[in-house]
Amino acid sequence: MKKMTLLVCMMALSFGVRSQIATPAASPSSTLIQKVGLTDVTVEYSRPSMRGRTIFGDLVPYGKLWRTGANARTKVTFSDNVMIGDQELKAGSYAIFTKPGATSWEVIFYTEADGGGTPATWDESKVAAKTTAQVYKMEMPVETFTMTIDDLSDNAATLGMLWSDIYVGVKFDVPTDAAVTSSIEKVMKGPDANDYFAAAVYYMNSGKDINKAKEWMDKSMGMTKEPAFWQLRQQSLIYAKAGDKKQAIETAKKSLAAAEAAGNEDYVKMNKDSLKEWGSM
Repeated sequence: MKKMTLLVCMMALSFGVRSQIATPAASPSSTLIQKVGLTDVTVEYSRPSMRGRTIFGDLVPYGKLWRTGANARTKVTFSDNVMIGDQELKAGSYAIFTKPGATSWEVIFYTEADGGGTPATWDESKVAAKTTAQVYKMEMPVETFTMTIDDLSDNAATLGMLWSDIYVGVKFDVPTDAAVTSSIEKVMKGPDANDYFAAAVYYMNSGKDINKAKEWMDKSMGMTKEPAFWQLRQQSLIYAKAGDKKQAIETAKKSLAAAEAAGNEDYVKMNKDSLKEWGSM
């Protein structure tokens, strides 16, 4: 009897030790955070691996709803309203469900973001947006399911999905231009040198009215006692884009001299390259 009791205690102790052993998750969780323009985008998902299996058309059947990953639902969160084609997604969180196909995927943004797997009962009223994305074949297979936010610009990006030998991407647009333009219009009622400078650079980089950018930059520099080499650099680029090559060259030379004095080799090279391009070196 004593031997039996001792054996039971040893087995209990053994199981207790085992329960404290940490092991890797088969499909580790991952969080992707990216700012697109002025919009914060977060993707939370789990990452299954191929492990020698055939993925699409087998492990993930064609034409059937997929959680787009493993474990809990894959979730994307936008801090601002965004556009998927001509469909608006309000700021908030959405589950991403997909129906993979051989040549295209149906990608669905579902308002019930939390939960495990696909819904037991599908509710079409919870579909906030739906789009079709083309399948691209890749030469090098990706072992582990991966989501990306690529093709970044001030006003858009692409939500990418890669696994096995395929890539699928969904473009979304963010309201950067509207937000910045509204901010500029508001600030211009009482701007300082930094406001004029930021507005001018934004207008230049966004392909807006370059003459207005030049006007604002001139005001900014007029309000700045000793413009820095990086400020002069932007001013020279605006002059050049506005077609005032003479002023662009004069300003680039000032930026070059200030950059040399500050020991900033990057700006020294950029100014020399521009001066050469504009026929001054």
